[in-house]
Amino acid sequence: MTKTLWAVLLSLVFGIAPARAAVVVTPPAVRLDNPEASQQLLVTLPAADGTRTAKYEIADPAIAGVDAAGMVTPKAEGRTEVRITHSGETIRIPVEVTGLKAPRPVSFEQEIIPILTKASCNSGGCHGKAEGQAGFKLSVFGFDPAADYQALVNDARGRRIFPASPENSLLLAKGTGQIPHGGGKKLDKDNLRYRRLMRWLKEGTLYSGSPVSPVTAIEVEPSQRTLALGSTQQLRVTAVAADGSRRCVTAEAEYDSNAGTIAGVDGRGLVTAGDKPGEAAILVRYMGQVTVCRVTLPRPGVKFPRPAEANFVDKHVWDKLERLGIPPSDPAEDAAFLRRVYLDTIGTLPTADEAKAYLADASPDKRAKLIDRLLDRPEYADFWALKWSDILKVDKDAVTPQGAVAMTRWIRRQFADNRPYDAITRDIVTAQGSTTAEGPAALYKSLGTPEIAARSISQVFLGVRIECAECHHHPSERWGQDDYWALAGMFSGVTRKPLPGGSEAVVWKGGVDLGPKVSKKANGTQTIPAKPLGAASREYAPTDDRRKVLADWMTGPENPFFAPAISNRLWSHYFGRGLVEPLDDMRATNPASNEPLLAALAAHLREKKYDLKAFTKTLLLSRAYQLSSKPTPANQTDEQNFSHAAVKPMPAEVLLDAVSQVTGVAEKFNGWPEGYRAIQVWDNRMPSYFFHIFGRPVRYSVCECERGTDPSIAQALHLMNSPEIGAKVRSRNGLARKLSDSDKKPEAIIDEVFLTALSRRPNDTERAKMLEAFADGDRKNATEDVLWAILNSKEFLYNR
Repeated sequence: MTKTLWAVLLSLVFGIAPARAAVVVTPPAVRLDNPEASQQLLVTLPAADGTRTAKYEIADPAIAGVDAAGMVTPKAEGRTEVRITHSGETIRIPVEVTGLKAPRPVSFEQEIIPILTKASCNSGGCHGKAEGQAGFKLSVFGFDPAADYQALVNDARGRRIFPASPENSLLLAKGTGQIPHGGGKKLDKDNLRYRRLMRWLKEGTLYSGSPVSPVTAIEVEPSQRTLALGSTQQLRVTAVAADGSRRCVTAEAEYDSNAGTIAGVDGRGLVTAGDKPGEAAILVRYMGQVTVCRVTLPRPGVKFPRPAEANFVDKHVWDKLERLGIPPSDPAEDAAFLRRVYLDTIGTLPTADEAKAYLADASPDKRAKLIDRLLDRPEYADFWALKWSDILKVDKDAVTPQGAVAMTRWIRRQFADNRPYDAITRDIVTAQGSTTAEGPAALYKSLGTPEIAARSISQVFLGVRIECAECHHHPSERWGQDDYWALAGMFSGVTRKPLPGGSEAVVWKGGVDLGPKVSKKANGTQTIPAKPLGAASREYAPTDDRRKVLADWMTGPENPFFAPAISNRLWSHYFGRGLVEPLDDMRATNPASNEPLLAALAAHLREKKYDLKAFTKTLLLSRAYQLSSKPTPANQTDEQNFSHAAVKPMPAEVLLDAVSQVTGVAEKFNGWPEGYRAIQVWDNRMPSYFFHIFGRPVRYSVCECERGTDPSIAQALHLMNSPEIGAKVRSRNGLARKLSDSDKKPEAIIDEVFLTALSRRPNDTERAKMLEAFADGDRKNATEDVLWAILNSKEFLYNR
């Protein structure tokens, strides 16, 4: 019989209360083996963290010390114990201190570099930037210890180190603030980092000779934790070395939260929960190794009836909301759903007639039928061609106007024909031929080097950002320089040759392996073998187009990045926020807000053989997508779990088309035939003040973040005062004039404007307010005022 069952039996039969849940302290023993060693103790209760509320006492303070946060440090060799008292219970942890009388030498690479990193000395904002700072340059995050040693010990005639009097070394004087330092005070004389630096200086600033084994992994405890709102949790970080040894590096590791409003973390690894439910990932970084602690904050005491499930999407969303105690909003009304799904799917507003017909339809499956109709409309291909032209950098200046037309037409045809996404990707990655023929070859004019091609293709199709690994190990992921240059080598044979008539063709002309310290023309003695990310190396014949191998690997069924990346991108578009944010920064240290859902979406996409329309229909049919954007008091602070629909700004092109459609006056684009809509225009450099202030991207990068979405005063002023929009409202051929010249009553005019702009009829309060404009009998001005007011409303400007 288990202890738990025995305790329950005693309670029921004999009235004996079960014992109080024990306090758990880890590790069970502390061993400190050098003068600057430290060990963080964790005190854990069944439902709380007791580390910062426990009381600590050292039996022999001459041997070791312990602070109020449970950090044990050495003072003299010997044995003692720590007594931890919490909730009336006392636990004794043995402590052994060794290695103080004849300590092993300090390792510059393994023990000094972490100090510089913790103090941010080698960050990009300080001495780690390309030109250094104040004549002192370090490698970013310590990726090149040999160069850092040279800069610290030998450069500037060794002025930073004073061997004859180590305590007066410039390194320590500036670090402790004794001498003015632009980075401020970084060290206290009584802390372990200062003492380690001092010992290294006294030992003669050795670069090698220390037996400290390199770190191969780090572990964080706890790796997952459910916390009450406003509570805390201490973390402990352990470095695992190549020789199997382990040491506590809690005081030396770096910490960051991906959702600081949910749970923040300080430099000692203390996690503090916020006041709203959700999840946060606490990134822990040490010596190029990274790991994550997942923190969950449920809302206490909340139970709600689970809504019905339309498909697997709802199951995973409801599971997460139920676990967090966040009830979802009600389903969106028909008018809100109608307008939302039009704008999301085809970037176009429904007409007033379409809105009337849909609102009058009483069939239970009308939403599913509407989704099918939208996915078959030509505007679907127009809109998604615009989006992917942004992502694929179809910049007229970079790829030429002819190339821009060719790529845009090709992209549009892929969506019109609903080609599988993996086939589209393969064509893009392996593109060749004329850059002015309809196809994706012009892409390689904007991806001008193997390095740019590698990081762009990786970010777009794999959701993996490797750009920073060009110069140093990725600060929050496993990718290093070897991975970066190995992937770049997959594109090293791409070149362009001139064609008759002045155009160019993309061709493959023999790939070579690349590397960070050699010319691209080097013979490979110092190069890195080309291979996809995380894949095994292989031999290539000089004529092999390595991109075909890359495309096979990318679109293969076992690829861990490809299907999740496009699943997350599409989810972000329709739901207003990715399961992973930023949407193209997918890594173990930036986990999805709902990992089971992302895995299920990726599996569903593979099952559908990368049919984007079928996948999109699954998203749109889910009840989660069809929730109202109106938050409830219980979910209004939720920003990551999709308890209510997101309110999304319209893209610049969609907004301009909407203004034109509602006013009944088409936009005239310079040099374009009349009747073209903004989402059909391929010319990303066409001058337009409207596009400029509403955030049209210049297609400089493959990141969707380039498109501006933040509201501004300039936008509001333009909508209210621009002569171009005013002319559309007052046009003799526009909607306002047609309505005012008709025999419709004011009530009917107001209804028509609302249906045209908002896909709904006004409520009684809105109708009464709008009728006041007609009080003086001037139908023309009144109708224009009503239309102008609606165009400037938040409801019109945002997709809800």
